[in-house]
Amino acid sequence: MLIGLGLTTECHANHNGTSFCTCYPGYQWNATLCSLYPNCRGHRSERDPCICRSFHGPVPGYCQLLPPVPANLTLDSQLQVNGNTLNLILFKKEEATNLRWFLKHVKNHRPIFLFPGTNVQMFSEGQAGLHVARMSRHWAGEYESIFEAQGFRWRLQKVVEVPLKEEEVVRLPDALSISCATSTGFQLSCCTPLTNLAYTATWSPGEDSQASLQNKSDSQCFVLAVQRCPAANTTYTCTLKSQNLAPLVAPVSITIIQDGDTTCSEDFSVVTWNVTKAGFVAQAPCPVNKAGVIKRLCGSDGIWGPVQNSCTEAKILTLCLEAKLLLEGQGKPDAEVPKILRELQGQVGVASTPSDLWEMLHTVTLLAKVVAERSTELTDSALKDLLTTTDKILDANISSLWTLAQAQEPSMGSDFLKAVETLVHSLNPQWHPFSFSSPNVLLQSQLLRHSSPPGYQMSFSTWPLLQARIPWHSLAPLVHNGTNVSITSLVLKKMDYRLPSNYTQGLWNTPYTTPGLILVVSITADGQAFTKAEVIMNFEDMNGTLHCVFWDHDVFQGQGGWSDEGCEVHAANASITQCICQHLTAFSILMSQHTVPESPILDLLSQVGVGASILALLVCLVIYGLVWRMVVRNKVAFFRHTALFNMVICLLVADTCFLGNPFLPSGYHSLICVVTTFLSHFFYLATFFWMLAQALVLAHQLLFVFHQLSKHLALSLMVTLGYLCPLGFAGVTLGLYLPQRKYLREGKCLLNGDGVILYTFSEPVLAIIGVNGLVLVIAVLKLLRPSLSEGPTVEKRQAFVGVLKALLILTPVFGLTWGLGVATLFNGSIVSHYFFTILNSLQGVFILVFGCLTDKKVLEALRKRLQGSRFSNSSISMVTNETYTSEHSKEGSEHASYEERMTD
Repeated sequence: MLIGLGLTTECHANHNGTSFCTCYPGYQWNATLCSLYPNCRGHRSERDPCICRSFHGPVPGYCQLLPPVPANLTLDSQLQVNGNTLNLILFKKEEATNLRWFLKHVKNHRPIFLFPGTNVQMFSEGQAGLHVARMSRHWAGEYESIFEAQGFRWRLQKVVEVPLKEEEVVRLPDALSISCATSTGFQLSCCTPLTNLAYTATWSPGEDSQASLQNKSDSQCFVLAVQRCPAANTTYTCTLKSQNLAPLVAPVSITIIQDGDTTCSEDFSVVTWNVTKAGFVAQAPCPVNKAGVIKRLCGSDGIWGPVQNSCTEAKILTLCLEAKLLLEGQGKPDAEVPKILRELQGQVGVASTPSDLWEMLHTVTLLAKVVAERSTELTDSALKDLLTTTDKILDANISSLWTLAQAQEPSMGSDFLKAVETLVHSLNPQWHPFSFSSPNVLLQSQLLRHSSPPGYQMSFSTWPLLQARIPWHSLAPLVHNGTNVSITSLVLKKMDYRLPSNYTQGLWNTPYTTPGLILVVSITADGQAFTKAEVIMNFEDMNGTLHCVFWDHDVFQGQGGWSDEGCEVHAANASITQCICQHLTAFSILMSQHTVPESPILDLLSQVGVGASILALLVCLVIYGLVWRMVVRNKVAFFRHTALFNMVICLLVADTCFLGNPFLPSGYHSLICVVTTFLSHFFYLATFFWMLAQALVLAHQLLFVFHQLSKHLALSLMVTLGYLCPLGFAGVTLGLYLPQRKYLREGKCLLNGDGVILYTFSEPVLAIIGVNGLVLVIAVLKLLRPSLSEGPTVEKRQAFVGVLKALLILTPVFGLTWGLGVATLFNGSIVSHYFFTILNSLQGVFILVFGCLTDKKVLEALRKRLQGSRFSNSSISMVTNETYTSEHSKEGSEHASYEERMTD
C-alpha cells in the first residue's frame, strides 16, 4: 500500500539526448555514479558535491537519501599563531575511504590540493587528521576534508585564521628627513597583505592630514597625506586593529632639517631624491608591477651614496612563492611544476635587478626539491622550458646581475647547478631520446635497452671539443632483463664562471681557470638514478697543467667546490686530454691560471740547458779531482770547496733524473717513476741546502772574525744541514702525499706541480734564497767599509771591482736566480718562464764558471798540474779574500792577523 510519495531527482533533457539530473535537498548521487559521470557543466572534479549529473542516454538511477554525517571535523583553535602547528582531526563514525584535503585562500577561490610536504603531515590510521607545521598567513583559509563513506561523497570545512606579524606591515618610508623650505607636505603609507582577517588602520597624529585606503590585487595600503610640514621632529604611528587581536603598531619618524644641517641636495639618479639630511637613508617606491624599495644613503659629508635597488618583479615573486608553497605541501606537483617552468621562462627577459635573478634561481631550486621528494617526472615541453630558462640565465647580458647577487648569496650558483641536474634526469622515459641545443645549453639523451660494446658515446661541438663515453662494463650490470636505461649528457656553457672559486684539499687554493663549460652525465634505470659508473671524457686543444674535476655540492659549508677525487688525467695524445672519473656528476677541467702553455721551444731549451749543466758538472768533478789537494790547504778554502763539491754531486744526480724523466713509464703503478721523483726532489733540495751551508760558513767568517772554527764540528753541521734536512722534507712529502695519490704530476715522473711542490720545495728554496741574499748584503757591506772608501781613488776603484766580483760569484752559486721563480708563481707571462728556464737549467754551468774557472788559485793549480810542475805550498785564500790582498798590505796588522787565523 502506498502511504507516501517523495521526489528525489529532477531531470531535463536537451535536443542532443543528454539528461541533466539534479538532486533535491537531502538527497545526493551515490559515490559510484558521481565518479563515473560528469557534472551538469561537463566536468569531473574530485571536489564535486554530487548534486547534479549529466547522462547521455538512459538515466541509470536516481538520487539517494543522505544518512547522518558519518564524521566530525574538529580544530584545536580557529585562530592560529604564526609558527605554531595546526591540528585538524576527522573523527570517523563509519569507515571512510579516499580521504583528501584542500585549502581555499581568501584571495583565490580555487581550492588547492594538499599533499605531504615539508609542512604537511597526514595520517589515516584510527582517527584521520592533518598537521600543518610552521603556520603563516599563506596557510590561512578554509580547509576542506573530502572522503567517501556509506556509499556517498562527503565534504566538511573549517576556517582557520592567522594574524599578521609586525614585520609583514610594510612602511614607506620607514623614516624620513624633510626640509620644510623645499617641501610643504609628504605622504606616508603602511601596507598589509590580504588575509581572511579584517584590519582597520588609523594614523596619529592626524591633524592637517588626510587618510585613505588603496586596495591592490594582493595587498591594501593605508595612506596618510600630510599637507603641512610639522614644526618639529615627529613620529607618526600607523595602528592596525582586528577584532580580538592585539593591535599592530608601525611607527614612522620624521626628522626636520634645520638651518646649518649637512644635507644631500636634490638628485635625479634612477628616481627623484629629495633633499635629505646627512646620515639618513632616502627611500623611494619601486615602479609598477615591482615589489620592494629603492634606497640611497646620504653620507656624513653630504655626498649621495650608491643606489640600492631591491625591486623585484611581482610575477617572479609570485612564481617563487608558488614553488615554496608547493614544496611545503600546497598543489599538485605533476601540474604545478610544468606550469611554473613555463611561466618562469617568460620572466628571464624582464629581470633587471640582482633580486630578480636570485628569486628566479631560487624558484628553480625549490622546484628541483619538489621533483626529487615527490619523484615527479617531467614532460618534454617542461624540460624544454627549463633548458630555455637556463640558457637565458647563463647569457652574458645578465652577468653583472650574477656578480651582485653572488655577493649576497655565494652558494646560489652551486644550488642552481644542482637543481638543473636534478630536473634534467627527471625526464619521463617515454620522451627519450631527447635533444636540445641553444647557445649556452646542449643536451642529448638516449634510451639503452640491449646495448652492446662500445657502450655509450656522445660528442658535442663546443670549445674545447668534447666527447664523453661510458664503457660497456659500467652499463652491463644495468642493462638486463629488458631494463630501460636512459643516459643524459648535458653541457652548460659559462656555468663554471658562476661557481665560487673553491678547491678541496687535493687542489689546495692555487688559482685556476676553467674552459667555460660543465658536463653533467646522469644514468637512470627504471626510474632509479645511478651515480657509480666510469665515464671517459676527451677534451681537445687544452694546454697547460690540467686537472679533471667535478663539482662537489657538499663541501665548504654547502657552497660547493671543485674536487678531483675519483678522477684522473691521461694524455691520450698531443692534442687530447682524457679525463677518467669513477662516478657521475658535473664535470669540468681546471687549468692553472699562471701555467704557460706547453711550448716545444721551452722544452727544448730546458733539455739542452740541463744537458749542458750535466756536462759542466762532470768537468767540475774532473777539475776537483786534479787540484783538490792543492786548493783546500786552509779551513775556509776547505769548507767552501767541500760545499761546492757536494752541490755538484747533488745537482748532477738531480739533473740526470730530470733528463731521464721523459723516458720512464709514468703513473703510481711504476716503482721506478716514484723512486726517480723522490731522488729528484731530494737532490734538488740538497743542492740548495748545501748552498745554505756555504752561505752560513761565509757569514760566520765575516761576522765572527776572531772565532776559531773546528773543522770536524763545522763539517758535521754542514753534512747534517746538506743531507739530513732535505731527506726529512722529501721523506715527509712522500709519506704524506703518495697515499693520497697527490705525489706525482699527471703523466710525468715529477713532483706534483700544485700544492705539493709549493709547500715542500718552493717555500724551503725561497727561504734559503732569502738567507743567501742576506749574506750577500753582509759581504757587500764588509767590502765597502769606511776604511776602504776613504782611501785614494785607485783604492776606491778596487773596492767597487771587489763588490762586482762578489755579486758575480755569489748570485748564481747561492741560487739567487731562483728569485725569478717567484715571478713565475704570480705572473704567467712567457718571458718570465723563458728567463727562469734558461738560468736554472744552466745552474751547473754557473757553478763551473763562477765556482771553479773564476777562482785564480784553482786555475793556477790546474795549469801547474797540467804542466806537471809542483804547486806552491803557500796558503790559498778564499776568493773573496783575494780582493783584499792589496788592501791587507796597506791596512796594517789587523788584516795580517785575520789572514793568519784562517790558516791551519
